[in-house]
Amino acid sequence: MATATTNNLFPQRKPLNPQQIGAAMEACLDVQRRAVTFGKRPFAAVLLGPDNETVLLTHQSVDQVNHAEASLARLAYVHYPKEFLWTCTLVSTWEPCAMCTATLYWAHIGGLVYGASNEELYRLTGEGNRENFTMSWSCRDVLAGCRQKDIEVVGPLGEEGKTVVRESDEYWSKTEGRMAAVGKETG
Repeated sequence: MATATTNNLFPQRKPLNPQQIGAAMEACLDVQRRAVTFGKRPFAAVLLGPDNETVLLTHQSVDQVNHAEASLARLAYVHYPKEFLWTCTLVSTWEPCAMCTATLYWAHIGGLVYGASNEELYRLTGEGNRENFTMSWSCRDVLAGCRQKDIEVVGPLGEEGKTVVRESDEYWSKTEGRMAAVGKETG
């Protein structure tokens, strides 16, 4: 992947350990909880620094276009050099969609950790949910077409992923699409 002319773009990254992943997901869940408190959708992202512990930036979902992960990646790209971002990790409560994954790629963020999968989100939100038209592409599928960067992906997570789903269910259970799906099942 790296050549003599690109080695400086890909400095060595430190792998995350389970304790760092757990702490990062808890920080991410705190952002998600705050978002829901203010009536926003339950999606959140944090950017970990190269030490895998320092939270550099946080972001929540603003709307259907300004997702937490893409907004955070754009903000990070404005504030930090590429070489630094390659040693950072974006942590998200949910698996990033194709737009967010591509933005992570272009922002040159070297690692991704997510709690729960797009498939789980689809099951949770319900078919045709007007607030969330979940894509069936996984972030790994999107990154498979990006052969010039080896972005490390960790997820979905076990217990942390279950917490993401459980806490998000309260929000999604009240949305129009979810209520319609439940109505079909009981009707």
